[in-house]
Amino acid sequence: MFDHISIGVSDLARSKRFYDAALAPLGYECLRERETLLGYGRAHIGLWLLATDQPVQADPKSGLHFCFAAPNVRSVGEFYAAALANGGQDNGAPGQRFEYAPDYYAAYVLDPDGYRLEAYTVDEEAENPRSLHFDD
Repeated sequence: MFDHISIGVSDLARSKRFYDAALAPLGYECLRERETLLGYGRAHIGLWLLATDQPVQADPKSGLHFCFAAPNVRSVGEFYAAALANGGQDNGAPGQRFEYAPDYYAAYVLDPDGYRLEAYTVDEEAENPRSLHFDD
């Protein structure tokens, strides 16, 4: 569907510290760094951070959030802890989200600019696992 997402940030150095730490447990890293931008991904850049004087104002009621695929349950917890230790704010502790699916495991944080982020994985040990992809 999407090749990449670009978001504006108010302080690129602060955002780099946050995203380097938060995304590392998920297997993502900074693949490109320039004076005014950062590119994150695994083999391909999927998230661009652009330095701007006027980033989009975060609105917790907008429904906008970015969900990162996590390799396992442990990495979701590590994402959450690293985010909080590097300038992020809690927006939902790691845990199962039964309202989505019995095997949906996620954590939610706000980045330093207030963007809502999620790390998600399928909990392989959940009872009655069911893929979430909203097929029903």
